[in-house]
Amino acid sequence: MFIIMRSLLIMFASLSGYLIVSQISGSHLAFIGLISGLLIALIAIVFEERVKKVPLRILMGGSAGLITGLIVANLITYPLVLNFLNNRNLEAVAYLLANSVIGYVGLSIGMKKGDEFQGNLNIFREREKREKAPAPARRGLLIDTSVIIDGRIADLCETGFIDGPIIVPQFVLHELQYIADSPDAVKRSRGKRGLDILKQIQASRKTGVEITERDFPAIKEVDSKLVQLARELEMKVLTNDANLNKIAEIQGVDVLNINRLATALKPVVLPGEIMSILVQKEGKEHGQGIGYLEDGTMVVIDNAREFLGRTIDVSITSVLQTTGGRMILSRAKEDLKKAAYQ
Repeated sequence: MFIIMRSLLIMFASLSGYLIVSQISGSHLAFIGLISGLLIALIAIVFEERVKKVPLRILMGGSAGLITGLIVANLITYPLVLNFLNNRNLEAVAYLLANSVIGYVGLSIGMKKGDEFQGNLNIFREREKREKAPAPARRGLLIDTSVIIDGRIADLCETGFIDGPIIVPQFVLHELQYIADSPDAVKRSRGKRGLDILKQIQASRKTGVEITERDFPAIKEVDSKLVQLARELEMKVLTNDANLNKIAEIQGVDVLNINRLATALKPVVLPGEIMSILVQKEGKEHGQGIGYLEDGTMVVIDNAREFLGRTIDVSITSVLQTTGGRMILSRAKEDLKKAAYQ
């Protein structure tokens, strides 16, 4: 079907060209119209094949450009033909040349602008999506020297609760190295422990370690540098230093305190609850005994002095929250006390 339609197009275009030129210039030049019609038909067929692969936006832009170009060509050519050209052959050539050149220029510009229009539209849409989309939360935590030396961060990283890498500023590493090289044996041991902990975290597959070179030479204190870095990067600080915790909160920096986390995760005990406690030492008050839970919480036991070194059942009387942590008050069960007196 397509072959028949194209054949008819070629025949019609050739015949039309022959008739048009014969009417304008006579039959002796009619063969030029025949060849021109044939060429135009072939160009139209090639153009049709190319158009199938062209996106609609480019096709629409090209069509608009071609129409505009043809209108401009005729507006320019008509006064020229009317006032200066008196020969029909020259008139035909002028119209053909002007429509071909200016029409092609309009087609080319229209196709390019049509493609650019879609690209600009996509850019606008993407920009609008980015502006409407919430800003992605920054991942990772800044850590200070104290929390590295503490060591519990390594176990915390292994649990997978920390999402994102651990960010260690270069000035924190310098402070850690200074402590590790200290002439004081205790400080030196703590510094070396911190370096070992950092190496352990770095080797972990669950949490990575990133070193940042960002520094603030005008600021001398490491804690102040850390707070300033956290403000610029809009990140949280992981620490167990109470003073750093206060300074950061005053300046609007979010802080994650490991000591607070440990306190929050301690088992909840209620008054009247019975538990077994090893009485390890005497208390400050008369007859008191002291024991500890597995998480280190102190348990004060009334009338338990005689049970030193033994594991007894105690009844919880109250729970106190102090600045140093949580303390549980209890007393030995009456049956144990009676058994001791017998």
